[in-house]
Amino acid sequence: MFDKYTIDPATVANTGPADAPTGFSFTTKLGYYRGLGLSMIEDLKVSIDGEALPREAITFDEGEGPLTLDEMETAFDRRWPFGAPATITVALPGGFPAGEHKLSLQQRLRISYMPFPSFNNDEKVISL
Repeated sequence: MFDKYTIDPATVANTGPADAPTGFSFTTKLGYYRGLGLSMIEDLKVSIDGEALPREAITFDEGEGPLTLDEMETAFDRRWPFGAPATITVALPGGFPAGEHKLSLQQRLRISYMPFPSFNNDEKVISL
């Protein structure tokens, strides 16, 4: 529904020491018109140039502290409000690759009144 807003390209940055990045992060927004409990976010898939990054390398932080995707499954007391930015961090030795690359994000959301998951996809060309 709000797919084109799920990646904020201006926020993509490497994490860790500048001379030896340990990963990268970016800000995302919920691609659904209502807020959701974090346990209802079934998956977040991040890829660069079509190559999926490992699920285990991804953490999510809506402002209450980072969680792995597995930890989000039982985060029943935490919500991601509509319009609120959250940070996705990916552990990737060397950080985001230099030059121009396509960053993709897929949010798979469990919506209480829908019998199937909602998939929200965004892709931005990023140059660091």
